[in-house]
Amino acid sequence: MEPLDPVDREAFTNPTLQRLWFFVYLLPIFGMIPALWQLSRRGSDRQTRQVSRLALLMGLIWLLGYGLLNGAASVSEAQSLHHGLLLFLNSLWGSAYFLVNLGLMVRLWQGRSLKLPVLQRLMKYLP
Repeated sequence: MEPLDPVDREAFTNPTLQRLWFFVYLLPIFGMIPALWQLSRRGSDRQTRQVSRLALLMGLIWLLGYGLLNGAASVSEAQSLHHGLLLFLNSLWGSAYFLVNLGLMVRLWQGRSLKLPVLQRLMKYLP
């Protein structure tokens, strides 16, 4: 693999650009791709890897919950109360994911910590 030239390295070491990348990682759904790419790189610093892990873990948990709720709703009868409840829970699940990401973006903008105690234990299992 060819080493990065100095201009490319600056995009990951400059604090302002690094913070902008953190905002990209925290984009709901779409931020999972650059976060996964960043985790696959070997030369990233600890804070970058931590934000990437958090974004990827939240995205994977959302995707799993969305798939399970959507699958359960499709299996249930179309006119039953359970079907409507599952669809409602699915919409709450998606809204919560977007709001947590938005909250993390606000915390990043304020310069506060992005640690979520519930997810800290799970993050250590990601690369």
